[in-house]
Amino acid sequence: MNICIPITDDQGLDSEVCAHFGSAPAFLLVDSDSGVCRAVANTNQHHGHGMCAPLAALRGEPIDAIVVGGIGAGAMGKLAAAGITVHLAQHATVRETVEALVAGALPEMRPDMACGLHGQGGGHGHGERRGHGGQQGGGERRAPGGR
Repeated sequence: MNICIPITDDQGLDSEVCAHFGSAPAFLLVDSDSGVCRAVANTNQHHGHGMCAPLAALRGEPIDAIVVGGIGAGAMGKLAAAGITVHLAQHATVRETVEALVAGALPEMRPDMACGLHGQGGGHGHGERRGHGGQQGGGERRAPGGR
């Protein structure tokens, strides 16, 4: 399975999962069968709220699933229209996230789980949460196994 995960910095499978899809500096593309991974820069990182073009940076990449901590409804709809499933991230690193997805332990995101406008000025405000599914984190980082 070809999996795409937003990351804060490219450290291969030990990369930290970024809390929000659209504002991630990069995406790590992982082939779960071979373990081969590579980073792709998010050329659409600095976009206005609701203007995320998720497939712009990922155009032409074979992707079966995306795992995110948070994603806007528009981006989620565009990914669904492209046949890409979106799952909720619940782990700190890409390695843990891929293992959980392959094991069937990550829930598929529903439209009601998408991000809305978080406060004034269109800021996303994801600083103190791992995602929108209730997983708490200390900013963008959480120790493996921590909740």
